[in-house]
Amino acid sequence: MRKKISVIGSGHVGEMTACHLVMKNLGDVVMTDIIENMPDGKALDMWEQAPIEGYDCMLTGTCDLADTKDSDIVIITAGVPRKPGMSRDDLLAVNSKIMSELTPPLVKYSPNAIFMIVSNPLDVMVATFYKMAGLPKERVMGMAGILDKARFSSFIAMELDVSVESIQAMVLGGHGDTMVPLTRFTTIAGIPLAELMPQDRIDALVERTRMGGGEIVKLLGTSAYYAPAAAVVEMAESVLLDKKKILPCAARLEGEYGVKGIFMGVPIKLGANGIEEIIELDLTNDERAMLDKSVEHVKRLMDEIGIN
Repeated sequence: MRKKISVIGSGHVGEMTACHLVMKNLGDVVMTDIIENMPDGKALDMWEQAPIEGYDCMLTGTCDLADTKDSDIVIITAGVPRKPGMSRDDLLAVNSKIMSELTPPLVKYSPNAIFMIVSNPLDVMVATFYKMAGLPKERVMGMAGILDKARFSSFIAMELDVSVESIQAMVLGGHGDTMVPLTRFTTIAGIPLAELMPQDRIDALVERTRMGGGEIVKLLGTSAYYAPAAAVVEMAESVLLDKKKILPCAARLEGEYGVKGIFMGVPIKLGANGIEEIIELDLTNDERAMLDKSVEHVKRLMDEIGIN
């Protein structure tokens, strides 16, 4: 029997997530949205490309969350996207309300699922879901670091004119302007980044990575969706195939990195049981200071909506 994956929210990120999932034959997909007929139409369109692309996984579109019952994985992309001039933090009030409304029925219908949150502001949305869901922390996580490291890697590849497949990058912290790209742990075919690029160019790419989401918004007029969808599907694939990939994701910290009680982007081992291990890196004083700044930013947002 194929696995069941529900994608909550059938906007750009949701539709691309569903498309990636079925094209990788990872499981049958249920797409939901509040807009009548829209998820049905998108699901049907994707199913009609199956004979061309060669996948057999079924897609279902619905406005009824009951159709997500007994999902193995639930991916939440629902929420208002950014527009030019907005930061992720500007979405806090409206998206926290949406998350609060979605959490009880989704957990009721799929109490044993692994939940992956994509909605922004990411770290706070995962915390909102977790507080209401009452699920083990191993089964609740957020997609952020994979997208951030992908952006960092893509910029490095363009700068050095090398294959993206040769680059291994690592990013910690909250998903936003206070993220912490760890250049010390970033390599090209095992060669430290600092051996191949001067520090001023590294600093410029770090800054571009931090502002990467805003750069897309300025160009498109809305939030990114191709790369975010690919990032969360990498998480789902690692769980569904028990690949145990080491990926930077938003996980609940209970003392790791000296942080307790918040979700923060850290490297995790992701397998069939969800978060199977949090990997704690030995940070320099400068890296620790950047991470602490990111933690304080997330805490401030949590305080604003009272989820501490």
